[in-house]
Amino acid sequence: MSTPQADSSLFDGDRHINRFITSATAITFVLATADLIFACAYWNQLYGVPPTRLLQNIASGLIGKRAFLGGMRAAQLGMLLQYAMVSIMVATYYAISSRFHALRQRPWFYGLLYGAVLYVTMNYIVLPLSAAPKSPFVPSWIVCSIVVHLLFGITIAQGARWATQKP
Repeated sequence: MSTPQADSSLFDGDRHINRFITSATAITFVLATADLIFACAYWNQLYGVPPTRLLQNIASGLIGKRAFLGGMRAAQLGMLLQYAMVSIMVATYYAISSRFHALRQRPWFYGLLYGAVLYVTMNYIVLPLSAAPKSPFVPSWIVCSIVVHLLFGITIAQGARWATQKP
């Protein structure tokens, strides 16, 4: 088993930096948007939760139950927080993968692993430490959430791989 090696040639030239930033930005936008569409569709179709309420729920992680009284402003905050959280997820993997070549060499393996780490981090660290009210136990949502986080991990890892390939 080899030890991780830093890749000092990763950012040779502005073109590679631009590709890295463009990829990270695109992946962030696509994942955050797809996640919102999926969550809004899921909760609306199964439980009649309007999209604004879902976005307020995201905002409640920061401002607590006040988010549900905050109308459109709280929903906008929830959307901003959604994109911020996904950008942190993407930036973290991209930053680590810029140091450790193996993460870019095996994106399916490390992407699935990263997705699992994201799920555990969000559900067992971030949410419990947030001001959001405790969510009800919905088994189908848990399964969907695990699958979505695994897909996040794979997509982020594939994006990082693409971003560092020579054009």
